[in-house]
Amino acid sequence: MKLAIVTAFPPSKVTLNEYAFHLVKHFRQKEDITEIVLLTDKTVGEKDISYTEKGCKITIKECWEFNSYANIINVTKAINNSKPDAVLFNLQFMKFGDKKIAAALGLMLPLVCKLKGIPNIVLLHNILEEVDLGSAGFTSNKLLQKAYGFIGTTLTKLILQADTVAVTMQKYVTILEEKYNAKNVTLIPHGTFEISEEKPEYNIPDGPLQVMTFGKFGTYKKVESMIEAVEVVRKSTGLNLEVVIAGTDNPNVPGYLAKVQEDYKHVPQVRFTGYVEEYEVPTLFKESAVVVFPYTSTTGSSGVLHQSGSYGKAVVMPDLGDLALLVKDEGYLGEFFEPTSVESLANAIEAIVTNEKYRIDLGKANYRAATAYPMGKIVDMYLNKFNTIIDNKNVKNMVELKSATAQK
Repeated sequence: MKLAIVTAFPPSKVTLNEYAFHLVKHFRQKEDITEIVLLTDKTVGEKDISYTEKGCKITIKECWEFNSYANIINVTKAINNSKPDAVLFNLQFMKFGDKKIAAALGLMLPLVCKLKGIPNIVLLHNILEEVDLGSAGFTSNKLLQKAYGFIGTTLTKLILQADTVAVTMQKYVTILEEKYNAKNVTLIPHGTFEISEEKPEYNIPDGPLQVMTFGKFGTYKKVESMIEAVEVVRKSTGLNLEVVIAGTDNPNVPGYLAKVQEDYKHVPQVRFTGYVEEYEVPTLFKESAVVVFPYTSTTGSSGVLHQSGSYGKAVVMPDLGDLALLVKDEGYLGEFFEPTSVESLANAIEAIVTNEKYRIDLGKANYRAATAYPMGKIVDMYLNKFNTIIDNKNVKNMVELKSATAQK
């Protein structure tokens, strides 16, 4: 199979680039794949595929740009020129832009493939029905939220024109089937990026206990409460704690972290790492005592939670939405807190950093959950779906050919 994947890809900073990084690595190792064609966004630096183990040929075609109205034309041309056997779209609703028209035009690409008869799957990481538009940085205006809801419903109907739409949570399957009467939705879990052949040791370096958070911040991911909560824990326990804020601003809130850094410059031992390169991720997690999710809402299955599990880390999570469901569905464990309460967050952090056995027990449970869905297994699920789609198309074509021959 010659597989085209439409996605952002490092060094891109567009959402889901990290997921694509690992997805491609594992697709490349499958014997059924003869070539991967990466249809990616344009970046200043070259796409780095040297990290992958030996495998099939990879061809990179930089053919789209964030917020460009021409993406639907340029990606279609790239697909026509590449002539893939199948296309996988790695998507969420703001993948091609944060401007409405640009985003909408990009999301029409699965329909284009369907019309061309190219087998295609959309991996949809979130659905707008489960996104708090205000908290997620879209809009707080109630009228605009209704407009977004209408637009989202329309775009979802377009996406559902794909041969198969894969979502990462069972709740999403249920919503799409009930609201849209969809028959082509399937559950394929998020998967765990990297699982070391050696089990985590669960010990942490000497020095301050690192309380870490990782992501793109400023919308529904805000770090002020985490800094304040750690201050509370320091005062109540006397522990040597370091706050590690790893990542960058959400594109919708430029300058957010710089302002936080200025506002909290009086607080000791708060470290901002900036963008974390892939090779830096293992060290970031291994040195952390606990991983905190300072979220006020959620927008889908959490890659950071799966990464935390793969490194055997205890986690502190808000008791809301998709994260709570994911814990129930996939077996993750952690301390929960009320999203609007600094005191609740402080209590959750304190429960872990003051009890080494509890911290390790949580880490072991999360490692077990993470290893249940390695990325190689997830890729096999996509390949099975593609083979089913291709087989069904072949059968349909044979039936149509026999019918046409009989009529003659």
